Amino acid sequence: MLVEQLVEALAETGLDPSHLELEVTETCAMKDTDKSIDILNSIKKLGVRVSIDDFGTGYSSLSYLKKFPVNTLKVDRAFVRDIPDDTDDMAITTAIIQMASNLDVTVVAEGVETKEQRDFLAGKGCAMAQGYYFSRPLPIDDYMLWLAAYGQGS
Repeated sequence: MLVEQLVEALAETGLDPSHLELEVTETCAMKDTDKSIDILNSIKKLGVRVSIDDFGTGYSSLSYLKKFPVNTLKVDRAFVRDIPDDTDDMAITTAIIQMASNLDVTVVAEGVETKEQRDFLAGKGCAMAQGYYFSRPLPIDDYMLWLAAYGQGS
């Protein structure tokens, strides 16, 4: 049903599928892995990008990483929150970034709140991050102003 809805929405809007990325939480994907793999493969065949959210907090098994057709792993903020004070979180985050890089999967770090966190993650090869360090959630009008000021390379 989801795949059919995606096909309809893409046809209706004319959106290039490569401009759409669907996020699935790790916990959701792991509930019925065979079904999840089938659905995610169908979504990927449409050209839509797939992201696993909250990676590392659910029932992850590294064997499923090679089976799930994902473009992006979003490292849960639970691992980012205590960087640079928690060496275990730093080691886990580093391992996720390196593993994803070797699998040609993009990594997004969630919950980045400090320059130290951003610098650590960037130094480990994590090119994308989100969190309060960059901006709090914004209403659409405020976002458009922010985008005009900062998003266009100004």
